[in-house]
This record gives sequence, structure tokens and C-alpha cells, in this order.
Amino acid sequence: MAAEEGLEKQQEVVVSKVGKRVWVIPVLRVVTFMALAAATLVMALNKQTKTLVVAVIGNTPIKATLNPRFQHTPAFVFFVIANAVASFHNLLMLAVDFIGHKYDSKGLRFTLVPILDMLTMVLVSGGASAAAFMGELGRNGNSHARWNKICDKIDTFCDHGAGAIAASYIGLFLLVIITLLSILKLKNKPLAL
Repeated sequence: MAAEEGLEKQQEVVVSKVGKRVWVIPVLRVVTFMALAAATLVMALNKQTKTLVVAVIGNTPIKATLNPRFQHTPAFVFFVIANAVASFHNLLMLAVDFIGHKYDSKGLRFTLVPILDMLTMVLVSGGASAAAFMGELGRNGNSHARWNKICDKIDTFCDHGAGAIAASYIGLFLLVIITLLSILKLKNKPLAL
């Protein structure tokens, strides 16, 4: 009698722990999706128009209009594409988490998901690093190459870009956690051939 109660108690504890762990990765994927989608949208919609006086001839000012957009810098274009692909990847992996067990062939899902997570993590890392480099160059310039800083003139564009880069790095950190959890899940459920 006491042994049966002890066994039932252990089974309840195991079931409650497994039930809690089942939702960790999907919740992290949703938060990661939101961070990466926010980074994508903020950078993709980032633009500013500013008119500056560049010279004065007599009493007539000569003006130049700056109209920066993310499309003007290849690093920002790569950033937007990388974050959009990673957002789509997280939505796809959510679908795999919820309905993938119906179509799983010999545990192949547990092998492919960590590999795809690692590839996505590398893609986001490259995009965020490229954008951070260009942001640093725009904010501080490079005196050795004689590239002047530009963020003092187009501060709204730079601030929105910095926010997008920060959101992307948050998404990257969450992708690292998801990848580690996916690998640990693979360790617990080996491929059955």
C-alpha cells in the first residue's frame, strides 16, 4: 500500500516536471519571434528626412537633404533579411513542436531541429554583427579612414537602428538558449534507426 502510494507520487512528480518542460521551448520561441520580428520591422521601416545647410553663398544658404533608409547599406539589408528568415524559422519550428509528432519519422525531427536552430543562430549573429558594425561606424566614424560620423545629423534613424540591433541581440541570446535546450532534448531522445 505504502509502496504504491510512493510510486504514484513519483509518477505525478515526473508528469508535472515533463509538463512544465514541454512548454519552455515553445514559449521561448514565441518571445524570440517577437524580438526578431520587432527588429525586422523597426529596421525595415526606419527612415528619416533631414535638410541641412551645407554652405552659405552671400545670403543664400545651400541646403542638402539627407534621406537615409536601411536599403542604402548592404549590412542593414542583410540584417533585415536575416531577422525575417529567423522569425519565419521560429514560426515554422512552433508548428513542428505542435504538429510535428504526427509526421515524425524515426525521431528525425529531434535531429533536424537543433541543426536548423544552429544555422538560424549563425544567420542572426552575422546580421546583427554586420548592423552593429555599421551603427558603430555611423555613430563614431573612423578617423583613420577619414569617415565622419553621421549620427549627430540623423539621430532618429540611428536611435531606431540601435533599438533594432538591441532587439536582434536579445533574439540571438534567446536562440542560443533554444539551441542548447534542443540539443539537450536530442540527448534525452536519441535517433531510432
